[in-house]
Amino acid sequence: MNVVKLILTDYTLQIVALGAAILGIISGVLGSFAVIRKESLLGDAVSHSALPGIALAFLITQSKKTEVLLLGALISGLLSTFLILSIVKYSRVKFDSALALILSVFFGGGIVLLTHIQKIPNANQAGLDKFIFGQASTLLKRDVWIMGILGIILISLVIIFWKEFKMVSFDSEFAESLGFSVKKVNLLLSIMIVTAIIVGLQTVGVILMSAMLIAPAVAARQWTDKLSLMVILSSVFGAVSGIIGTVLSSVVSKLPTGPMIVIVISIIVIFSLIFAPNRGLLWKVFRNYKNKKEIKSYFNKRNNGKKDIISLEDYTRKEGV
Repeated sequence: MNVVKLILTDYTLQIVALGAAILGIISGVLGSFAVIRKESLLGDAVSHSALPGIALAFLITQSKKTEVLLLGALISGLLSTFLILSIVKYSRVKFDSALALILSVFFGGGIVLLTHIQKIPNANQAGLDKFIFGQASTLLKRDVWIMGILGIILISLVIIFWKEFKMVSFDSEFAESLGFSVKKVNLLLSIMIVTAIIVGLQTVGVILMSAMLIAPAVAARQWTDKLSLMVILSSVFGAVSGIIGTVLSSVVSKLPTGPMIVIVISIIVIFSLIFAPNRGLLWKVFRNYKNKKEIKSYFNKRNNGKKDIISLEDYTRKEGV
């Protein structure tokens, strides 16, 4: 009852929970395509690469307005994505190696810039380091409005280009044979994923944002083989984890909101990996037990009344079971 009363009366909690829910929905929708396209680590690289953009935006403008810092992060994230794709295209460096290279260089540069900013005799720079781990408690109504508007734009684009995104994600060669501009679709989808990552930096930070992007989609993938249902489930999982994580961090003192949200979605992922039908580990154990029982029954019927009785092991080896 106290928790319910807190949710209904605490304005700050309502704002933060709403912002976290919006982030969860955006991350769930765009993260589904990143998982399907096997580009999960791209979110990790982009989120870390956003740090120097935040620092440079502050150095240039001397402003800590959210929109200014996130614009710098967006430019830096897009630049890192372009460099990763260019390295893979024009060199023999593999995708994972290019990710690791760009991630290290950009994140290291961001740390250097933040260290330099902290030494500047200007009290206005305080709090920039919160973007590393996030500080959801600093979300304002204006920030939530920005997240909501960006969320509406991103989800609208997903709906409009649903067919193109779906075809390119599953079979880009087939999509190209049908006349679709695969490069343009990939570019648009990459920009949208980068934007989704940037939206969540203030809430969960550059280090944890990759988990927020991928975890809801991974959990949803365990429950369905249909992309549309996967996107819906992923957004629901993201929103639920954002709300529950925010509430838990408010009820229990000294619990950071961003890491708590990631812990909640991680629990959802673990539950899905164990209990999801068809794909869950528990279902797999049950299915193996059932198959073994059926094979044993078939083996006993086949050898009934025969003189040459072979062992179950020999039978399964002979039949290739």
